[in-house]
Amino acid sequence: MSGRDDRLVYVIPKEIVSGDIGVTVYFGKGMVSKMNAKESILNGKAALGIEFGSTRIKAVLIDENCEALAVGSYHWENQLVDGIWTYSLEMIHTGLQACYKDLADKVRAQYDVPLTKLAGIGISAMMHGYMAFNKEDELLVPFRTWRNTMTEEAAAKLTEEFQVNVPERYSISHLYQAILKNEEHVKDITFFTTLAGYIHWQLTGQKVLGVGDASGMFPIDCATKDYDEEKLAKFDKLIEGYHFPWTLREILPKSLTAGEEAGVLTVAGAKLLDPTGTLEAGIPLCPPEGDAGTGMVATNSVKIRTGNVSAGTSVFAMIVMEKELQKLHTEIDLVTTPAGDLVAMVHCNNCTSDINAWVNLFGEFAAKMGMPVVDKGKLYDLLFKVALEGEPDCGGLLSYNYFSGESITGFDEGRPLFVRHADDKLSLANFMRAHLFTALGALKNGLDILLKEENVPVDKIYGHGGFFTVPGAGQKIMAAAMNTPVSVMDTASEGGAWGIAVLAQYMVDGADEALADYLDHQVFAGQTGTTLEPDPADVKGFDDFLIRYNKGLAIERAAVESI
Repeated sequence: MSGRDDRLVYVIPKEIVSGDIGVTVYFGKGMVSKMNAKESILNGKAALGIEFGSTRIKAVLIDENCEALAVGSYHWENQLVDGIWTYSLEMIHTGLQACYKDLADKVRAQYDVPLTKLAGIGISAMMHGYMAFNKEDELLVPFRTWRNTMTEEAAAKLTEEFQVNVPERYSISHLYQAILKNEEHVKDITFFTTLAGYIHWQLTGQKVLGVGDASGMFPIDCATKDYDEEKLAKFDKLIEGYHFPWTLREILPKSLTAGEEAGVLTVAGAKLLDPTGTLEAGIPLCPPEGDAGTGMVATNSVKIRTGNVSAGTSVFAMIVMEKELQKLHTEIDLVTTPAGDLVAMVHCNNCTSDINAWVNLFGEFAAKMGMPVVDKGKLYDLLFKVALEGEPDCGGLLSYNYFSGESITGFDEGRPLFVRHADDKLSLANFMRAHLFTALGALKNGLDILLKEENVPVDKIYGHGGFFTVPGAGQKIMAAAMNTPVSVMDTASEGGAWGIAVLAQYMVDGADEALADYLDHQVFAGQTGTTLEPDPADVKGFDDFLIRYNKGLAIERAAVESI
């Protein structure tokens, strides 16, 4: 595979891209023609990535040069059932098939060919959570997603036992909390995994995980790229009084690194993915990964001293570390890249959900005024850009985007709030700016620990996700929050689905070189993007806002207790 110099530009039409915004993609030497793309698909050289996000399942088909050929998607929402945030197995299977069908239909419409064979497939999904199965492969309790924050006791005890932060959303926290609550199902567990691990298992029959996703289940030893043996032994010792018929190692999925083959698409798996029977079995799959790992790939931030911020329904910042942190910080999660290198992650449950709610309200108002907004992307564009016209500190306005709990600030539950003094400067610009600021408020608290207390060096930060969709807006706010230049690459809009497709192609073509080198030499060579430097006035404004944000947490707590 050659490097990508002398790139030409091809703008994918809106019909190909799921959503309202066209995507600019940079191709290798000589623009990939429709005929070449068709040949790549017919010859089975294209790779497929599917990522299950919080509100959207997305599929991206790429060619041998990791260029996007087609995009499919399916929208879904988690459900609150008996106090648990969950997606049912039926929803998972329906979403998988609907997303794939959308992609296959677009391939047929665009290139007039069916999808019958592929070079490789990769599955990615929201990290963490808890899916436990018995020996009959039956789901023992409804899928408990990362969004649930009822594992505080277990997370605290494991953090103390391991002397490394074990967040509430980690799979091991869910398992241990179930043990502490004497849940009947625990004795019957023969396997537990993440959402990505479950889907991969259904497609291949293999109970495996990419090391990045595995690091969100249980702490990883970066020297071995596998679960930490000392901590496994500590956990088994911790629960020995319960006399379960399993050890933790026995019920965890096997950890694999990027580049390894993780099974092939079985006949049953092909039928699950494509009920029409058009897609052939036998396609190799790469290790399933979490959205954090695919975000690192999508932003070329798997090298040491690089980082990325993924901002959508949730938000997390990840920095690849030179060395371990000096102290234990419960606000900082330690995970790995898909290659198994140590990463410090600041994860927050809430980011854009409240912004989306307000944008929908403004859209409803416009419709009532006889000016319906057909292209919602234009509404986001308007409201995000007007936020840049607000005062640096949002004019004294304050909001909280807590749709759910937020562990960094100590909340098990959340209540979205907008608060102001009577004499604060209420304007549309300040209002939107406050909501963009608060989307990063909890994240900023965690980042200050890494950047100011631990003095973690960062050379580059890349942004991706819905928060960065409007050019320059979210990027400028993020630069203010981090006081660091923030870059957005041309591929960032494709996000983790593209990232896991790249990992599938890496397994096929590039695993003879390190993942970071493959990304530099084969995927991102010559690619352009935009970089914004922090504005000192914005940096001070965000710092002032954060003081108000932290002081006002008492208001949020009162709302949780009273409403």
